[in-house]
Amino acid sequence: MGIDRRSLLWGAAAAGTIATPMSDWSAAWAQEQPFKPEAGAKLNFLRWGKFLDAEDKATRDNIAAFTKATGVEVSITSEWQDDIQPKVAVSANSGSGPDVVWAIHTTPFLVPDKCLDVSDVADYAGKKYGGWYPLVEQYGKHQGRWIAIPNVVIGVLPVFRTSHVKAAGFDTFPKDMDGFLKLCQQLKASGHPAGFAFGKAPSDGNAFCNWLLWSHGGKVADENGKVAINSPETVRALDYARALFPTFIDGTAGWNDATNNQSFLGGNISLTNNSVSIYGKARNDKLAIADDIDHAPWPVGPTGVPAEFHLVYPLMVFSFTKYPNASKAFLAFMMEKQQYDRLLEGSAGYISQALRGYANHPVWDKDPKIARFRDAPERGKSVAWPAPVSPAAASVFADFVLIDMFAEVVTGSASPKDAAAKAERRVQRHYRA
Repeated sequence: MGIDRRSLLWGAAAAGTIATPMSDWSAAWAQEQPFKPEAGAKLNFLRWGKFLDAEDKATRDNIAAFTKATGVEVSITSEWQDDIQPKVAVSANSGSGPDVVWAIHTTPFLVPDKCLDVSDVADYAGKKYGGWYPLVEQYGKHQGRWIAIPNVVIGVLPVFRTSHVKAAGFDTFPKDMDGFLKLCQQLKASGHPAGFAFGKAPSDGNAFCNWLLWSHGGKVADENGKVAINSPETVRALDYARALFPTFIDGTAGWNDATNNQSFLGGNISLTNNSVSIYGKARNDKLAIADDIDHAPWPVGPTGVPAEFHLVYPLMVFSFTKYPNASKAFLAFMMEKQQYDRLLEGSAGYISQALRGYANHPVWDKDPKIARFRDAPERGKSVAWPAPVSPAAASVFADFVLIDMFAEVVTGSASPKDAAAKAERRVQRHYRA
């Protein structure tokens, strides 16, 4: 996933169908909603740098509507997503900085005691719009209280060139691990290899490596939060990865979240993993390969249970904010149907809903290749699965322990058993901290 999406503008936004702010509705909402902003409130909003021009426009339109309705000014700062976590850490330690942060993954769990309790916002939106998906709730709640409102899920699935998969002898994308390995072997033999990141790619690399681990029954920690990464299941996953690696294009051990986009759209590989935006960019740029691109669910391993890692982006409020009510009103407003419809429409499938009530949005019926992402919030597992999301799990994730373990094995610097033992020591340090 990566910087190639920064210029993406397609679907409804390209056709000019994003609605204008509904000022009449917004004004009525401001009078009726339960979170009354403080007098003179002004909010500083920090977000991950846009991947979609359309999403950014929809978000800015929604914020402008919020300001018009409530009188609360909101200043917006955008940073590359890898810089969000360090900036959150600095603000948490200094007690100053943005009021609201649109963060990535498990960032709020690194500073849970610095997060404003937004359980009342979660209750308000959840009751109104069909409830939260369990995946979203896991990323939002810590020790019984909501420390963030994860407002979107971004699905990550295998993406492939249909013609190359068929030429490799597969009428449909494989549904099991043996078939997936055989497909990669055939693609390599035909000169159209696969490529999946074994480098420090927070989104695509983690989606791939967590699938490898979970599909074989491995886990970082068990249901009770006990470290469990050094197991026969993990070793089997590492052995499978070692068999896969020679079928990939050279260099994937050093890939970041942008490399697979560039390699796939450049025609150097025919299979990787990504969000629907890679298809959208091909459409937007009128690439000849656009009609040949499709996504599929991740193959199911010997556990018989789907094991999908999708991305969750939480809205968090620092407890040091001078304007807690205004911040809560802001979060609630962004989850209301009139605003969320605009976000879903503008993203054209890139963003999946966090609340069940939005699963029937018309955007999912416009293209079957986009519709595959409708159920990502239902199918996804949290980064800590099957353990609860926790500060320790967030710290392990931030330290790239899982990706490093797989990279050491596929590059030959460690055996599967040695890599699993090393990962266990690293995980234990985080869980003891």
